[in-house]
Amino acid sequence: MGEVEQRTTAGSRLGVQENAGISTLEHGQKMPTTPTGKLISIKVQMLDDAQEAFEVPQRAPGKVLLDAVCTHLNLVEGDYFGLEYLDHKKIMVWLDLLKPIVKQIRRPKHVILKFVVKFFPPDHTQLQEELTRYLFALQVKQDLTQGRLTCNDTSAALLISHIVQSEIGDFDETIDREHIAKNKYIPQQEALEDKIMEFHRNHIGQTPAESDFQLLEIARRLEMYGIRLHPAKDREGTKINLAVAHTGILVFQGHTKINAFNWAKVRKLSFKRKRFLIKLRPDANSSFQDTLEFLMASRDFCKAFWKICVEHHAFFRLFEEPKPKPKPVLFTRGSSFRFSGRTQKQVLDYVKEGGHKKVQFERKHSKIHSIRSLTAKPSEQHSEVPKQSCSFTYGDGADSPAVQSCRQGKELKVSVEDGGHHTSPSQKKSPEKEGRRLDGAMMEAMEEEEEVAKDRSQHSRSQTQQPSTAGSLTGSPHLSELSINSQGGPAMTNATLSPNLSPDNRQASPLVSPLMNDQTGIRTDDEEEVRRKRFPADKAYFIAKEVSTTERTYLKDLEVITSWFQSTVSKEDCMPEALKNLIFSNFEPLHKFHTNFLKEIEQRLALWEGRSNAHLKGDYQRIGDVMLKNIQNMKQLTVHLRKHTEVLVELENGIKNSRKLETLCRDFELQKVCYLPLNTFLLRPLHRLMHYKQIMERLCKHYPPNHVDFRDSRAALAEISEAVAQLHSSMLKMENFQKLHELKKDLIGIDNLVIPGREFIRLGSLSKLSGKGLQQRMFFLFNDVLLYTSRGLTASNQFKVHGQLPLYGMMIEESEEEWGVPHCFTLRGQQQSIVVAASSRMEMDKWTEDIQMAIDLAENCNGPTPEFLGGSPPDTKSPEESTVDQESEDDLNASRTSLERQAPHRGNTTVHVCWHRNTSVSMVDFSIAVENQLSGNLLRKFKNSNGWQKLWVVFTNFCMFFYKSHQDNHPLASLPLLGYSLTIPSESENIHKDYVFKLHFKSHVYYFRAESEYTFERWMEVIRSATSPAASRIHVLSHEESHAY
Repeated sequence: MGEVEQRTTAGSRLGVQENAGISTLEHGQKMPTTPTGKLISIKVQMLDDAQEAFEVPQRAPGKVLLDAVCTHLNLVEGDYFGLEYLDHKKIMVWLDLLKPIVKQIRRPKHVILKFVVKFFPPDHTQLQEELTRYLFALQVKQDLTQGRLTCNDTSAALLISHIVQSEIGDFDETIDREHIAKNKYIPQQEALEDKIMEFHRNHIGQTPAESDFQLLEIARRLEMYGIRLHPAKDREGTKINLAVAHTGILVFQGHTKINAFNWAKVRKLSFKRKRFLIKLRPDANSSFQDTLEFLMASRDFCKAFWKICVEHHAFFRLFEEPKPKPKPVLFTRGSSFRFSGRTQKQVLDYVKEGGHKKVQFERKHSKIHSIRSLTAKPSEQHSEVPKQSCSFTYGDGADSPAVQSCRQGKELKVSVEDGGHHTSPSQKKSPEKEGRRLDGAMMEAMEEEEEVAKDRSQHSRSQTQQPSTAGSLTGSPHLSELSINSQGGPAMTNATLSPNLSPDNRQASPLVSPLMNDQTGIRTDDEEEVRRKRFPADKAYFIAKEVSTTERTYLKDLEVITSWFQSTVSKEDCMPEALKNLIFSNFEPLHKFHTNFLKEIEQRLALWEGRSNAHLKGDYQRIGDVMLKNIQNMKQLTVHLRKHTEVLVELENGIKNSRKLETLCRDFELQKVCYLPLNTFLLRPLHRLMHYKQIMERLCKHYPPNHVDFRDSRAALAEISEAVAQLHSSMLKMENFQKLHELKKDLIGIDNLVIPGREFIRLGSLSKLSGKGLQQRMFFLFNDVLLYTSRGLTASNQFKVHGQLPLYGMMIEESEEEWGVPHCFTLRGQQQSIVVAASSRMEMDKWTEDIQMAIDLAENCNGPTPEFLGGSPPDTKSPEESTVDQESEDDLNASRTSLERQAPHRGNTTVHVCWHRNTSVSMVDFSIAVENQLSGNLLRKFKNSNGWQKLWVVFTNFCMFFYKSHQDNHPLASLPLLGYSLTIPSESENIHKDYVFKLHFKSHVYYFRAESEYTFERWMEVIRSATSPAASRIHVLSHEESHAY
């Protein structure tokens, strides 16, 4: 009798690492290496029905053949697949990866193995690669044809319509009828032809990759998705079917599921002759017996099903491959079979960490080819651009038709794209349609070094002359400019066009990287030394220079409102005149004042450096007098600064009441120049006052009391401190108000997130216990409620709210010993309790401290019942434990149109970064980030590169934005720093330069070089605030200070 027994510890039902198999391999022994010798040829039938022959050593284990197939396909996520064949007893079995092939297949030359999907994950968004999703789509197509995937006519027609869209492109009635007539997708297809064409008509503009995604989205909701039935009988002799899935063991009667046994309920699986036994964990609420027994046709049928159950449990439940047990000395008992290969968690981690190279693949049945890499040979420069890839990714080649990566050892570059070739009719899209062609998985690539963007200013010089041409068609500025696509396709040419140009009228304008092809981009060491000796070394000079560099950035931020946003608004009649006047009449005086202010600072620095009027240099080595004069004049602008609260509130009210204005603001946020959320720019003037205060504090601290500039500096500090104190309370409220509205864009399933009195406290990633084990969830803590969400792979890249826990009456309990999981704690609410685990002890302490503080605040407010968030009603049942047992036409249509309804959304917000870096940030971290903003030139070097590259760098919002120069209107790339480590290079790294700091995250390493000791310390100070978020308690407004909005 073979058996596999789960551990009885509570941690096993959380997906904790455990050994679930038995093996005859000795402890510590690895799988045998590939033997050499005589080769045998084995035929494998692929999912596209093609047959390939593979030559492997005669004594090679099954894994060698599977690896050869995956290598042939360039398949990274091959662990989801397997090889099956019909053995000599006419039983369909899986190829054992550990046993030699010749011991499993009697006559290998005469057997055709089938390469098929073996493990169907609970959510197709867990498949990171486009090729993997394509192969899964082929499996669904095959299951439909063979009658394994049964569904109603509406579902079948909808599935086939997506298959047809991926194969022949957009709807054409004549072509559709011919294609459907030639291809049989399902038995009795003739009756569904009109319905298929009706659905296909709605898919115009949908790419093959998106069709695969939608196909899997619909298929996964079907009861028979990924199900292989194994005939059996229960104890009463009733004919049933058994199946295994990611959740556990399922029982069917015909094609209807009548029972399910989750892995958490199963204690042991075993078989004895023809009897398959399931031993359940004791449950007082269950009516099942302790051990369930099913009778199968034969021992071989029984063993085959037991094996696949063992493999499913290990793949979906374990953290890593189970280790073999020691070989018995005298005799063995039971089967020696065990799971071999990576678990799903290991596969996800491997792909997420970038442990692979993306390559090309071709869709056999599609007219449109798919490319997973930007790598292309020079002869391929004029080849057709794939339709389904319309956002940016990384590549390893030297030339590519789109933006290439800046992987370690390679410089950031933008290569040449020839826009002169013709596109197929199915590729011609309107800019509005193209704006929605975002791959929802693009943020998975946040683990890469940087998010690279095309420099659209090279496309058209009119961008710097006319703000209206700054629109981006690829999505958010964060995605179109700064992000990458995990699907890995080249950006379409029309994705970089101005909104005023159609894709068909694009100019054939080569793109040249401003970072690498400008001769001034790389500074030699000799030039650097000469420059350093020429400029002053006084710390006060570098403080004054910081005023200048940050003022340049501040002026650019004001221009986002006064120039770019105003130009966009003037072209659309959707903003009320009163709101226009309120916004621009308060920002234009600020822009005019600070333009003159910057000129004065730069003139003073020129005198200080001796670049003009050198004989007057001694009288101008100070900045306090300039600061005092302008800070005093700034008092006249106080009336405008006080209006910023009203500006922010009225704009949000206008967006709420006008769909046109909402669309305009959303589309503006997708432009390159709007590299931060729009409402963040509205708060910039208030933030700038704090920066002046900090700068003057450092200057006064540096000067001795008898310094000629000390009196003016101290007077300027007093003036600005008074202004900050007057606006501080208003600024705190507005920061919270702005943060709530920003989070509202990242969340779906809620309507009334922004209500009076609600205050944001912390957001971050935690693992939540469910019936499937530990599931990553994004948590949002407010002063009255705790939300938990999951990230969906949609065009909007938003987080869907799964549940909410009112804080009043909640208790926190540490649960590490109970569940056997590190950093685990339980949140017990009045209606619902959940168990969560943090990534580290520090993260756990941050969460428990902030949650306890929020609970205390909720109880001090006399315990009012918090207003439940609309669209997400309270539910005491964990959403992960719910199953979709029925399908409806409405549900399927909703799935089909989800990408069309939802708007493009930026994918590298702080929320998404926290998700991918598995960390959290609090409101106090955001407040510190507001204070720690910095701009200036830095020299950057990659781990394996030789030269140093000069870049203009802006640090804000936990992120470094890179520009060619301070005159650029939009960043070329960005680097989110949450999760990164900040250190100083060691001797072994052979940097041998002064003022160098190092940023590294996993395998990604950057070196940055400052121009002086002061600037080096300043960059270290501000970056440390992002790489090591504050763990201190957040200041939350008291009940009397509740936000008045």
